[in-house]
Amino acid sequence: HVQLVESGGGSVQAGGSLRLSCIASGYSVSSVCMAWFRHPPGKEREGVASFYTTDGQYTYTADSVKGRFTISRDNAKNAVDLHLNSLKPEDTAMYYCVSTPDYWGQGTQVTVS
Repeated sequence: HVQLVESGGGSVQAGGSLRLSCIASGYSVSSVCMAWFRHPPGKEREGVASFYTTDGQYTYTADSVKGRFTISRDNAKNAVDLHLNSLKPEDTAMYYCVSTPDYWGQGTQVTVS
């Protein structure tokens, strides 16, 4: 049974930090490509960061969060984290963990005021 479970969202003030965690079950995160997407209220869904190779060597970070957000992978925990720093109100969104071929977590809310 494949499952992705996100945690770590919350409400923070601008300039603050959060760490989102996505724990996978049913398969290894090192065997698939993993990504974080977000869906801001009233806006299009956006890819935020990803490991686009299974070896974890190559990552993608959206221009809107470059220099502030970092994706990391912990094979021992079978988890992929998203580190959010210098948060801005426009980062407010539901954040989703995604893996190939098309598995999605339930999402975790981030609110920046």
